[in-house]
Amino acid sequence: MKKKVLKKISSNKLKIFKIANRRGFAAICLNNLTEGSSAYQAYQRMAKALKRGGCELPVVEADKIKRFVTANI
Repeated sequence: MKKKVLKKISSNKLKIFKIANRRGFAAICLNNLTEGSSAYQAYQRMAKALKRGGCELPVVEADKIKRFVTANI
């Protein structure tokens, strides 16, 4: 069986934000929405969701995720 070729996605298309009136963070990218208790967990769940759709996010360390976090929504 052929291995699926994953399309590289820029991290600029990813938005991570703190959810208002709830505990945790959410990530939005290419019509996918994921939630997690931390920004890193939301990022990892988004990477897994995009992989199912044939896309791939770059690998980022946990301490560098804060640069993707935008304002509260």
